[in-house]
Amino acid sequence: MSVQFDYTRKQLETIAQQALGLARRVGGQASAVEVSESNGLSVSTRNGEVETVEHNRDKSLSVTVYVGKQRGHASTSDFSDAALESTVRAAHDIAKYTAADDCAGLPEKEYLVDANTAQQDLDLYHPWSLTTPEAIQLAKACEDAAYAASKYIKNSEGGSVNTSSGHFIAAASSGFMGGFAYSRHSLGAMPIASKGREMERDAWFVSQRVPAKLASPEDIGAYAAHRAASRLGAKKISSRTCPVLFDAPLACGLIGHFAQAISGSMLYRKTSFLLNGLDTQVFPSHIDIVDDPFIKQGMGSSYFDDEGVATQRRTLIDHGVLQGYLLSVYTARKLNMTPTGNASGSHNLSLKSRRTKKTDDLGEMLRKLGTGLFVTELLGQGVNYVTGDYSRGVGGFWVENGVIVHAVSEVTIAGNLKDMFMNISAVGADELVRGTKVTGSILLQKMTVAG
Repeated sequence: MSVQFDYTRKQLETIAQQALGLARRVGGQASAVEVSESNGLSVSTRNGEVETVEHNRDKSLSVTVYVGKQRGHASTSDFSDAALESTVRAAHDIAKYTAADDCAGLPEKEYLVDANTAQQDLDLYHPWSLTTPEAIQLAKACEDAAYAASKYIKNSEGGSVNTSSGHFIAAASSGFMGGFAYSRHSLGAMPIASKGREMERDAWFVSQRVPAKLASPEDIGAYAAHRAASRLGAKKISSRTCPVLFDAPLACGLIGHFAQAISGSMLYRKTSFLLNGLDTQVFPSHIDIVDDPFIKQGMGSSYFDDEGVATQRRTLIDHGVLQGYLLSVYTARKLNMTPTGNASGSHNLSLKSRRTKKTDDLGEMLRKLGTGLFVTELLGQGVNYVTGDYSRGVGGFWVENGVIVHAVSEVTIAGNLKDMFMNISAVGADELVRGTKVTGSILLQKMTVAG
């Protein structure tokens, strides 16, 4: 697939300006628009046969029009003059019949990103000129490597390859205009291991902005096979309270729960267990959490958020103490606070422990666990953000004296996120990126385990 765009950046800017002009003419007192274009290729194979091949080439324009404190929104995939006018009029008409909201409106100019800063390059665009046959071969290679890595891999739910590129322009009647090109690529495998009547599956995938930085399909398939095969022979364990070690991909999910709890939308609705948590001890003193939007090639990097507000590197947790929230313009107004450049959520959110050493790999983390549960899979949805109560089905391994004894299944872990955060005793050096979250494996001193 030859990676190219149908529209230049300049053409997207012209379309955005045209939409803003139309919004003024139909009576909008303020307006914002985003124009985007993307293309991609997704391929999956199963047992050596092609299962899906999907090409996409999309474009979109969304416009928000304000009439006083009333807001209307509409979108289209048609960039013709008639379609633009129809879409803008639709947004204006919706605004006229929408209830006024005192917190609605564009960001104040003082919060907008500087025009020169908005043009700087964070190195997010690395297109992959991958043909469909080449993508199929890569997906097959992931599967083949899984079969070759273990005699217990007897089936597969597939190998996969995904590549996408896009660019956008966001603009507002306040004078803001910014945008950039981006790319995302991933490889993955999901083998199934079996032994007698037992059957277990697991998966592994990697994603990067730069295709050359992806792990090899051979390594991905082999590691996925190892994870699946190691789960054979799973046993139940009796109910108890014990230490729990979260594998790095799942530990990223714990950071995601924290990010959700400090999001402005949950705070102003009073649906977060961290309500009124500013300047309080949320994690132990050895934990820091930083949100950094300026990491080159980062999955969440940007100099501005979805509203054009300047982003900033922020320490959200310092020595365990909560320093700030993730706020859009609207939620900041609701909370009588200042927007933080997080209208699109966190950027590159990283949890680290001041205790972590370079030698704290997974093996060392298992030794720190001692005797307890190593969790590698979470099942179901069991998080109550109002109370912080946490209950999930899990799969993983029972560990004794730092050594894995056997796989574990049909187990539930339970606790409260407040207690779980405060019970973090160690963070591994086996750091992993999942989406916009970064951490190593996380060891909790104790949780309730129901067998």
